[in-house]
Amino acid sequence: MLEHRSFYYLRHGQTEWNLSGRAHGQQDVELNATGRAQAASAIPKLLQTGITAICVSPLKRALETASIISAALQIPTLVVDDLKEACWGECEGARKGAWFEQWKAGVTPVGAEPFDEFIGRGLRGLNTALESGERVLIVAHGGTYWAVESATGVRLEEDAPNCTPIYHSAPSQKGSRWILNAL
Repeated sequence: MLEHRSFYYLRHGQTEWNLSGRAHGQQDVELNATGRAQAASAIPKLLQTGITAICVSPLKRALETASIISAALQIPTLVVDDLKEACWGECEGARKGAWFEQWKAGVTPVGAEPFDEFIGRGLRGLNTALESGERVLIVAHGGTYWAVESATGVRLEEDAPNCTPIYHSAPSQKGSRWILNAL
C-alpha cells in the first residue's frame, strides 16, 4: 500500500539505450546530451512546486538527472536503493520483446527479479521516499513507475516520459481517487 501523500515523480533523462530501444534494467547507463538537456528543461516546471526533498535511485541516469535539478533548486538528494530499476538478468541490454511481456506475466528470465517482487520493492522505495519530506520529488525509472501505477490505480496511456514531472495528488477523502497532472 502506498502512503497517502501527494508527490512528484520524474523519470530520468534520455540515454543512448533509450534511443536504441534496449532494456536498461540495472545496467548503469549514463545520460546522453539530450538527457542532460531534458533534466535542465524540467527545472522551470519544478521551481514553483515547493519541493522540499528529492529522492533518487542509485543508478547513474537517475542520479545525474537528480543532480542537475538539485543544484538548481538547492535541495539535497537522498538515495533510496529500492527505487532502482528492475533486474532483468540475462535480458538486460536486449530489446524489449516477448520476454518482456512474459516477465510481466510471471515468467522470470534467468537471473532476473520476479515482476511481483520488483513491484513490492518499488513500493517500499516509494514509501521510504514519501517519509523524507512534505513535498517530495522522486527521480527514478520507467519500470519503477509501474509500482506507482499499481499502488494508485491510475495508469498512464504510455510509459512515463523522460523528464516530465508528474504530480500525484493523494485522495482527499475515503473513496476518492488519485489525480495525476503532468507539468
